[in-house]
Amino acid sequence: MTPAAEGFAGRLRRATTPDHQQAASSSFMDGLLAGKVDLGGYHLLTRQHLELYRALEMSASVLRDDPMVAALHDPTLERVPALLADLTWLRRERGIQVEEVLPATRRYADRIDEVAATWPGGYVAHHYTRYLGDLSGGLHVGRILSGQLAGGTDFYRFDGVSSPKRFKDAYRAILDAAAWDESEQQRIVAEASRAYAHNRALVAELEQRTRATRVGTDMLA
Repeated sequence: MTPAAEGFAGRLRRATTPDHQQAASSSFMDGLLAGKVDLGGYHLLTRQHLELYRALEMSASVLRDDPMVAALHDPTLERVPALLADLTWLRRERGIQVEEVLPATRRYADRIDEVAATWPGGYVAHHYTRYLGDLSGGLHVGRILSGQLAGGTDFYRFDGVSSPKRFKDAYRAILDAAAWDESEQQRIVAEASRAYAHNRALVAELEQRTRATRVGTDMLA
């Protein structure tokens, strides 16, 4: 398929593939999946996710009258209740309490708030990068972590999505049907890349914070 014949969803996916590949190959995530990040590091990651998804899901309420946001938002995607349950499990079962929000997380959440207040298309870019990523690589991460932990992994479960592939196909069809002109499409693609950049900065801070604990005794695996 040529770029001219390609739908917007395909264009967005193709343009952000390098960003996605960089995010998937971080040393922090590699260590997490190999069981080389301690539970404190996992808790810290979960706390950062809570901050980001609070921003996303509160903004969805603010933008509920925007037709594209309303079409893409689905309550089965909402992650805040699952994240709160995961943090509660980590505190109750493992005695871990981490309330720190990293500077990179704050910048990321602030950007979500900013575009939600001024630019629905920009919010869609962040919605796309988080939730479609959750329904792709995030499910793989969840399967691995569920084998390492007895709980605390609800974030990675989407019990209300019977077929992730069909869900993603329907999501992309909505993107393809959007009435955005070329200029707006370019802006949204650029914002999606910016979202990935925010995520890379967050993961880099997590890596710095957890590197010293890799020799701890309470590892995931």
